[in-house]
Amino acid sequence: MSENNVNDYMSDTESSEDDIEPKLKYVRLSNDLQSILLKSSATCIAVNPKFICLGSHWGIIHILDHQGNSIRGKELKAHTVSVNQISIDNNGEFIATCSDDGRVFIHSLFSKENNLHLNLGRLVKTITLDPNYYKYGTNKRFITGDDKLTLFERTFLGGLRPTVLCESEGLVRSLCWGENFLAWSSNVGVRVYDMNARCSLGLIKWEEHAGVSIDKFRCNLRWADGRTLLIGWVDTVRVCVIRKRSNIELANQALPEYLVDPVSTFQTEFYISGIAPLDQQLVLLGFPKELDENQKSLRPQLYIVEYRDNDYTDICTDSLSLRGYEEYSVNDYHLDVLLEENRFFIMAPKDVVIASPYDLDDRIQWFIQHNKFKEALDILMQNDGRNIIRHTVQSVGVDYLDYLLRMGQYDAAGRLGLEIFGKNPNLWEDQIYKFASVHQLRSVSPYIPDTLESKLNPHIYEMILYEYLKLNSQVLWSKKWDPGLYNIAAVINAVLEHLLNCEIDKNVYLEALAILYSYEKKYDKSLSMYLKLKHMDVFTLIQKHDLYGVIHDMLLDLMDLDHKKTVELLLEKNTLSSDKIVEKLRQNDLHLYRYLDEYDKKNPMGKYHKELVKLYAIFARQKLLPFLKKSDHYPIQEALDICQKERYYPEMVYLLGVYYYLILGRIGDTKEALELIIKELKDMLQAISFCQEHDDPDLWNDLIDHCIDKPEFVKFLLQSIGTYVDPTVLVHKIKKDMEIPGLKNSLVKMLNQYNLQVSVQDGCKKILVSDYFNLQKKLVKVHQKGISVCDEVVCGACHRKLIEKDPSRAATVMMFNCKHAFHLQCMPENTSMCGICYTLEQK
Repeated sequence: MSENNVNDYMSDTESSEDDIEPKLKYVRLSNDLQSILLKSSATCIAVNPKFICLGSHWGIIHILDHQGNSIRGKELKAHTVSVNQISIDNNGEFIATCSDDGRVFIHSLFSKENNLHLNLGRLVKTITLDPNYYKYGTNKRFITGDDKLTLFERTFLGGLRPTVLCESEGLVRSLCWGENFLAWSSNVGVRVYDMNARCSLGLIKWEEHAGVSIDKFRCNLRWADGRTLLIGWVDTVRVCVIRKRSNIELANQALPEYLVDPVSTFQTEFYISGIAPLDQQLVLLGFPKELDENQKSLRPQLYIVEYRDNDYTDICTDSLSLRGYEEYSVNDYHLDVLLEENRFFIMAPKDVVIASPYDLDDRIQWFIQHNKFKEALDILMQNDGRNIIRHTVQSVGVDYLDYLLRMGQYDAAGRLGLEIFGKNPNLWEDQIYKFASVHQLRSVSPYIPDTLESKLNPHIYEMILYEYLKLNSQVLWSKKWDPGLYNIAAVINAVLEHLLNCEIDKNVYLEALAILYSYEKKYDKSLSMYLKLKHMDVFTLIQKHDLYGVIHDMLLDLMDLDHKKTVELLLEKNTLSSDKIVEKLRQNDLHLYRYLDEYDKKNPMGKYHKELVKLYAIFARQKLLPFLKKSDHYPIQEALDICQKERYYPEMVYLLGVYYYLILGRIGDTKEALELIIKELKDMLQAISFCQEHDDPDLWNDLIDHCIDKPEFVKFLLQSIGTYVDPTVLVHKIKKDMEIPGLKNSLVKMLNQYNLQVSVQDGCKKILVSDYFNLQKKLVKVHQKGISVCDEVVCGACHRKLIEKDPSRAATVMMFNCKHAFHLQCMPENTSMCGICYTLEQK
């Protein structure tokens, strides 16, 4: 069907909710059908995958293709009055029709030999062909319905044998033959019949509602498959399943092999003009029960419902603008279906419309028309383009991008570009100019390709940078592109020109120039710009391009900017000598201190310790004393002068008399150090510790002399020096009339300490004496033991073996406790000492 036909009909169709995605699309049949319906009215329809059969009010059967074109030579003038029903076999070779003129007409589309014209002489309301009527060798069965149900079969000789299947239930109104089972409706309900067993499977009685007679409504029957029957009659729907009885049921009673099991029954709010299956759902052609304000019929509606036991859920509802709908009743509409294709044919007396489920292209098109581009893209990406013909990710993406630009959602448009076009420069370049036309290149700049492998035209990057210069210079260089993407010189000129004409945000342009100069490898200009800006990227530039050799004149500026990073750079590389750095930094003692402090940690050889003493005294007093203690590479006198000037007494005490590094202490100036501790620091604990370390009796006496006229110090000494010196020395020096607070307790503590010391000394003496006697006994015992002499022992004088196997050469042997042995004849006369050990002692 032409696209125009689709659009024309869709303009006449209303979805129940504009924002809900429809399930079906509609196409109005036109072409030859349009002229046919101008002359006559359609009364029934039957469809086949190959063609459409339309019965008219004048008794003519029109055979059309699926575009509404008449098939030439196939128009059948079968009846003289309206056609009541058309039936087509499964293979599409035979057509059967019936009418109120009493005639039954069976027509072969490919051979006239099998045509049949039968006049029953009574009103024939319905007819159905055996689905396998086309097969050779079959009985060529068909069934008609009027006041009784009659089966016609071909006999062996070619005649027709009628068999009445039912005649006591009133007028047969509808027939539907599906494989092995037949369903028909009558005045009492719907009966299902087993065509193989030739027996009824049961009657489904139809309840009548008050004020509504089922005689006025056509019963709509449809086999969804070989064993599922769909019934729509008046405003009630029943779904029945043909189920095989169990062996137990069949053994107990004489019952048919199959039974009819109603699985769902529900009532609708409209009258039913047609019913058909759609996957696990139902399609219902509904006729509104209400009339409009002029007492005319409302438009019919096509429903997609999901059924349950006794209820249903409306999935989708479409109102149909069929021609002349105001004048029609519920029985004027017909619904037929091609189950394999899920295509639904809706017939009205003056119109035929085809409904079919939306395919992927249709769904995408609907989403595009409703500005739901994201959903359209999701369909494309989920299906990876499979089974989609009219749309691509790029085509929908471009439409979406245009929509976002129209709506002013520029950043979202930029992100979409990255998602759709990726790193493809050809796709990007066609769309970039759309952003340029609305001055929104900034919005797309974070998403465009920015690698040399997928770069765009250099002019595009330059356009973006120019826009940043004019409209948003604050974030001009937030994204650093590879300099190979654009012409650096051209951009430098643009920045310089803008810098001359602009009075605000100059730092931004200076930063831009610093970056651009670094791209051109003009590092001196770049460093100068960064330092003028006090920008931290100066350190990155130095490290990245190994510019250590050119920063000598910039040291003070770099230290002012960030002394930690500057010192780290200077110590990281040895390009600049430390002497040059120190000479440059002497202009600023604080920077010199920061550098030398870190330098000494990495090079602890004492090269600049003289300078560090002075710098620590100024900027880091807490580091001075530990430094004085660990270093031996500074002039002691200069350090002492500095400490005296600053009145740093702990450092002075250390310099005057502590440990082996003290100079004055070694030449006897410990008294001065002790005097500083007592008079300046007033730290008795340190004074006692100082005297204890030097273990000099004169120093103890000096301590006592300095403290003897101070009762508080005397008390402290009484409590503390009992374990170091004889406390009587202190006691004898105390003046008789001196008042000492807590004297009694202090004396008791002193005597206890002294007694403890004496007791410890006595105990040690006893232990030593005991150990002496024990060791003496052990020594005597060892010396009294015999000494073994083996063959290996030689004389300490002649060096011959002491023990000879030849008795004639045997000699007297002398063995000393020192384990040395000699032949007696080898020993000097009148000696009793080991010649070896005695000689060593003499030496």
